[in-house]
Amino acid sequence: MIRKILASAAACALSMTAMAVSGEKIVVGFSQIGAESAWRTAETISIKTEAEKRGIELIFSDAQQKQENQIKALRNFIAMDVDVIGLAPVVESGWEPVLREVQEAGIPVILVDRKVNVSDESLYESYLGPNVIEEGRNAARWLAERMNGKANIVELQGTVGSAPAIERKQGFEGVIADYPGMRIVMSQSGDFTRAKGKEVMEQWVKSPDFRSVDAIFAHNDDMALGAVQALEESGFRPGKDIVIVSIDGVRDAFVAMVDGKLNCTVECNPLLGPQFFNLVEKLAAGGSIPRWEESFEDVYDETVAAKALPERLY
Repeated sequence: MIRKILASAAACALSMTAMAVSGEKIVVGFSQIGAESAWRTAETISIKTEAEKRGIELIFSDAQQKQENQIKALRNFIAMDVDVIGLAPVVESGWEPVLREVQEAGIPVILVDRKVNVSDESLYESYLGPNVIEEGRNAARWLAERMNGKANIVELQGTVGSAPAIERKQGFEGVIADYPGMRIVMSQSGDFTRAKGKEVMEQWVKSPDFRSVDAIFAHNDDMALGAVQALEESGFRPGKDIVIVSIDGVRDAFVAMVDGKLNCTVECNPLLGPQFFNLVEKLAAGGSIPRWEESFEDVYDETVAAKALPERLY
């Protein structure tokens, strides 16, 4: 295994960590949140496929959406003396103690697609992922234009305490604050899953106030697609009676747009395997990596869905 060496005797910050390259295989521990959505599954496939392609030994742990499982996995990675740790954190807070243990072991951590809230940012080497606040802004900008600045909106939030849920909401609300005619009238977590998104929408459609709702903002496509099912079963025409915008850009969202049931999806690219292992290999070679490696994303609505669908591989 490639051995970690500190750049100086006093260096505890991971930004000062370097690795001496030998002929042995790089070993990476990756703690994944789970498989709560098509997006998450696509990311897992991308990570595993790229590791195999590059001949990197990947020790993969599925946390089943539980932070305690991720903390246990990180401690196992320390015991295994891996070279680099990839962490897709289920929530933002509660990581400082275990990340200090990882730092003391001299193992660099790359955060993947989600951030953590810690008092010392040297506890991780880099964040690989999108500008999540901008995703929320893009969703709001599109909706404001589509609705001419007037809409009663219901919001399906992601997992409580997770960075995407916090930042997508922040970005969305920041934009609609400039539109007095746009307001969120109901908001609840759908936990980023299709089943929970459907369950929440089933409750909302029973409320008399729901008849005044014009639009839905979902923090991911899976919750939006669950909401589509609930709306259809309740006699609504999703995408027509109610405008729906969501985030992720998964293939099923494009199918729903082609079918006229979803109106817009803001892309959040899950195929991060190549970028992740580029960073890993730079660290293994003793190089430095950026604090933020941004992934590319775009906005797609129903007017371009049919053309873009054949290219959606996840």
